[in-house]
Amino acid sequence: MAEIRLQSISKRFGEVEVIPGLDLTMPDGQVTVLLGPSGCGKSTLLRMIAGLETPSGGEVIVGGRVVNDVPPAERGCALVFQNYALYPHKTVRQNLAFPLRMAKVDAAEQQRSVDEIASTLELTPLLDRYPRQLSGGQRQRVAMGRAMIRRPEVFLYDEPLSNLDLELRVKLRLEIARMQRASKATAVYVTHDQTEAMTLADQIVVLRKGRIEQVGSPLALYRSPANLFVAGFIGTPRMNLFRVDATEQNAAGTRLRIGATSLQVPQRLNGEVRTLGFRAEQLRIGAPQPGQVALELRDCETLAVEQLGDRAFCYLRSSLGDLVLLTPGAETTLPRDLQLSLSPEALHFFDANELALRRESEAEAVAA
Repeated sequence: MAEIRLQSISKRFGEVEVIPGLDLTMPDGQVTVLLGPSGCGKSTLLRMIAGLETPSGGEVIVGGRVVNDVPPAERGCALVFQNYALYPHKTVRQNLAFPLRMAKVDAAEQQRSVDEIASTLELTPLLDRYPRQLSGGQRQRVAMGRAMIRRPEVFLYDEPLSNLDLELRVKLRLEIARMQRASKATAVYVTHDQTEAMTLADQIVVLRKGRIEQVGSPLALYRSPANLFVAGFIGTPRMNLFRVDATEQNAAGTRLRIGATSLQVPQRLNGEVRTLGFRAEQLRIGAPQPGQVALELRDCETLAVEQLGDRAFCYLRSSLGDLVLLTPGAETTLPRDLQLSLSPEALHFFDANELALRRESEAEAVAA
């Protein structure tokens, strides 16, 4: 397999600078997910690795080899497209065998490889069908099989599940995860769906406007977002975020003033704090236990309830502002005045530049 490195990579389309200059390492044998909103440059990066776009500057290095001038077919990469890209006049068997036929692999080896891949992806009963006779999920499995059969050094996935319905997305997401664990192949996966990213990734690269906002494991990004953008982008629903109007240190820590509400936290913070954040699932209804932070909400109004069976997300408007609260499924009728509690470790603080204010204990925990 192969490590991928991008060194000072940039891309311009005429006068428009899509990627201003970027350094990134994608470790050998791991799945790196490029995650971000539409237009952030993630597909452009993938296409430069594949050789379908030429960098305006910098180097693409695959397996220790600079491949800027290497044709796509010779880079050792297999690309799985969003739109399947199957040959409509060929059967599933012929589509799977096509890369091997082009590489002049003998017929017996072609047959053996097709049977092996078809068994892995549960395509054996479909080998004699044409793409028009397949469902969307079956077509995408054929596209994945055609990429796998080449045994490439690198798999490149360009939003391969975005055209599928929810059930098929979940099934194929798990299939890709299983396949990657079994093959230990290096993979780069492009998506705007953070659930896919959290499920598949060893390493997530969060992109915005062609720049890297944060790189790390899924849990590191979830637990310790580097800035407000990552805090709002990672996690479903998004993190509750509130503007801090003033801070006042006292013997118990710091009192934060947020609109008409104040909140006492045990951390000693300074005036750099401009935003407070915490996640819906970290809130608890009821009086705080020793060492927890109390949150008093007044004039609560339930705007919407996202019912998930054994639990529900309640979207509230309150004296603190709009927030989301996770409740047991039956508890969706909330009082006007509500007492909540949460652990101090669940609180996130951001400065005027929208960057996370790190606490030493938190930084040590992430490093460990």
